[in-house]
Order: sequence, then C-alpha cells, then structure tokens
Amino acid sequence: MIIDVTDLSDPRLDDFLRLTDVALRKKLDSERGLYLAEGEKVIRRALEAGHTPRAAVMTGRWARTFADVFDDDVPLFVLPDELLEELTGFRVHRGAIASMNRPELPGAEDFLAGLGSARRIFVLENLVDHTNVGAIFRSAAALGVDAILATDHCADPLYRRSIKVSMGTVFQIPWTRIGNWPRSIAQLRENGWVTASLALSDNAISLDKFVALNQVREGKVAMVLGTEGDGLARRTISTTDYVVTIPMRAGVDSLNVAAASAVAAWALR
Repeated sequence: MIIDVTDLSDPRLDDFLRLTDVALRKKLDSERGLYLAEGEKVIRRALEAGHTPRAAVMTGRWARTFADVFDDDVPLFVLPDELLEELTGFRVHRGAIASMNRPELPGAEDFLAGLGSARRIFVLENLVDHTNVGAIFRSAAALGVDAILATDHCADPLYRRSIKVSMGTVFQIPWTRIGNWPRSIAQLRENGWVTASLALSDNAISLDKFVALNQVREGKVAMVLGTEGDGLARRTISTTDYVVTIPMRAGVDSLNVAAASAVAAWALR
C-alpha cells in the first residue's frame, strides 16, 4: 500500500525517527518490539526468514520496486529525498528501510536442545560494537558456524547497523541470548559442548593444535569471543575447557574480534 507523505509529524512515521541516535533507537526499538532492515537484499532476507513487516519508508523512485516485495496491507510511506533524510538522520542509499516486528527469542536451554546436529557455535561475550557483531554473523554464515549465543550485555544483533553489516545473515544464523554468564558455561558443558576461549594466555594452545584434537574433530565446539579492547573476562578464560590462540607473525599479538572470528570459523569448518 503506497502512501505519499509530506509531513514529518505524521505519527505513522515514528518507527523511523532519528536512526543515527544509538541510545534513543535502543530504547525505542525495545519498547516497540521492532527492528529496522535497510536495503532490498536485507529486507528480502528478513521476509524469507518469516519476520513480519510493520511499515517501510522510501523515496518515489523505489516505490514500484518495493511494492512487489511487500504484501498489499503493509504501508509503504513515500517521501521526497530531503524529507526522508531529515526523518532518518542520514541519506538512504539502499532504497528503503522497513520496520519489522522483533521475533521472540527462545531461552538458552530450549535453544541448545533444538540445535540438533549442530557442531560449531560462537558465544559473543559483551561485544559493544554493532559493526563487529554484524561482521561476525556474516563470517559465521559463510564459513559454517551453526548458531550464535550472545551474552546479556552484548550489542544487539538486530540493531540496524548489525543487520546492515551482516547483509541480513543475522536472519539465517539461529541465535539467542545466554544469561548468567560466565556461570552458564556449565550449561553448555552439560549439553555436550567443548568450550574454548579465543584469547591470549600463557596456557593457550594454538588454533591449529586445537582443531586437531579428537574431541574437537568429532565433537561439538562452542568458541567464546570477547569484547573489543579488553577481550574475555578472566573468569571466562579460567572456566572454559580450553584457551585457544591464533598464531601470528611480525610482533602482532591480536586481531580485531570480527577478523579473529572468521579465522576461527575457517579452522573449525
């Protein structure tokens, strides 16, 4: 349903206000139970995952393209370029932004029980950068990671920037939150997962040696990735079954967490 809009005070546009204000958007998205998908490819992936659209905003030149993407009962608000930029806080280059109903996440125990034949998962501990979260999901999807757990204080995988960087793969990789971290490492172990901290430590073994272990080659592995800067908490490192490090050269001792996740996923594939 295409609707031309010229008044930014129209309450039907409230889902799309001030998208560059991270603190405000976290609050609004949570309160309204929504997330935002930007661009045709990402929107299509969200719809293919079965997520329900609320509305979309776009400029006139994209109206016909997106009219074929959404059902007729979804309002598609069409605005002039300058008004859309004023509404969102930035120039929309990818055609449209859709607001989607946020799906309810399963509890960690039910999630782990439903993973079936999954053998490789990531745990994201307290990451703060939405770009890194999105990049990790994209690498995970490309390199065969079966699922992702995010701790309670990890940045939201369904924040607009995370979704955009992931190219919508956040809708392909099963994920949920895991609470009571790092005490809940025991929960992973009880469900048959070998846990490994990807970290710098005197007692770490190289990634090459880790993937060669029988229990890794034949078993289920939960690789824990730490927050930017500080890395994993000491308690996490001391609680997991293994501490694993990526061998490096030229005096470099660490990689960005998104890059490290791709290396780990490739080694564990």
